[in-house]
Amino acid sequence: MDMIELLEKRLLPHELKHIKGSFDIIGDVAVVEIPDELSHRERDIVEALLELNPRIKTVYNKGSARKGAYRLRDFKLIYGEEKETEHKEHGFRVRLDVRKVYFSPREATERQRIAKQVKANEIVMVMFAGAGPYALAIAKTQPRVRKVYAVEMNPDAYKYMAENVRINKAGNKIVPVMGDVGAECEKYFGKCDRVVMPLPKGAYEYLKLAAKCLKAKGGTIHYYFWSSEDGVDDIKEIVEVDFQSFRKKIKSLKITKVSEYSPKVLKFCMDIKI
Repeated sequence: MDMIELLEKRLLPHELKHIKGSFDIIGDVAVVEIPDELSHRERDIVEALLELNPRIKTVYNKGSARKGAYRLRDFKLIYGEEKETEHKEHGFRVRLDVRKVYFSPREATERQRIAKQVKANEIVMVMFAGAGPYALAIAKTQPRVRKVYAVEMNPDAYKYMAENVRINKAGNKIVPVMGDVGAECEKYFGKCDRVVMPLPKGAYEYLKLAAKCLKAKGGTIHYYFWSSEDGVDDIKEIVEVDFQSFRKKIKSLKITKVSEYSPKVLKFCMDIKI
């Protein structure tokens, strides 16, 4: 039974049309989006969530879109207490507070897709690393990775990343780096086999930086962006022209659909081998 079916017992027919069936479970924390039209039904929605997943200890209602340099939302607590949580994903653990750190459980499959491409002895750069999920996925999936440098500017996210590296016993593989990508990545120019850029908003501005991080022989960049289905080819052409201006030759370019951001905008990943 899903959320909509459970709410059919509690809500009136005209109320059900406002329900968004999707929600996120991060550890024992649930994040929902309750429209203003159903604010008087918070308790019914919480009860349905708890029936669906009795392990939930805390429920937040989204209070805003993601905003600011750290990509955070405003949240309203509607059940339980404000707390950090520990999320389990493909054999590793991510400890975080959803109010302080950007994290999407919906991208677990994408993290595995990237991690499975990493080869033994690679040196990987993860920009905009957050609490470390991409770095942890890589270290867990490819235990013979030489080193993963994970750069994050949000102090709270960096703190959690350092803790997550410790609790997952990945300190010999992952190096958390505190600071802005624009300033910190210069230290790694020419040293990396692969660069992961899991930040769709504004990542375009860092493509040249990512290319400089790769070794002279080349490597792979995983570049994330938002676009409509119709706009993907235009973005591909822009990126190809940019790499020509970087004096880098693209060997192959593959685009993967990652997730839906809004009804007309999707998140994509461009795997660029140069």
